[in-house]
Amino acid sequence: MITVDKTTRIADIMTKNVIVVQPTDTMEIVQDIFRKHNIHHIPVVEEGKAVGILSYSDYLKLLHGFTLFKTHKSHEYNDAILRSLLVKEVMTKPIATIRPDDTVELAAGFFRENLFHALPVVDEEGLLVGIVTTYDLLHHAYG
Repeated sequence: MITVDKTTRIADIMTKNVIVVQPTDTMEIVQDIFRKHNIHHIPVVEEGKAVGILSYSDYLKLLHGFTLFKTHKSHEYNDAILRSLLVKEVMTKPIATIRPDDTVELAAGFFRENLFHALPVVDEEGLLVGIVTTYDLLHHAYG
């Protein structure tokens, strides 16, 4: 049995250099981020504050929803859709957030109860300072 220190602070396990988008960015920018980086969640920020989140699953659902049947024009249609849709039209909001001084036990509770896999980490003013994911918790427990 693995023993995990449940009192570890989120600040000690979170990702600090977070790739973000703004609500007015296009989904084409999101596509580019997911293609270039090995990440599954992108916080949406406005004036430094976390206002939403996009998951890779959200992005894939969007693509498959518009081009259910694969044709030779599917990629063309998807590209046009991604150029026209804004992040604010697709992002999940409102979002749950967590603070840097909160514990991994609290984050694990959020993940178990809410069936999502990432939490933006915000300071007292709501400014984004990081992100914690289920992967971060697994790495903490087994890394």
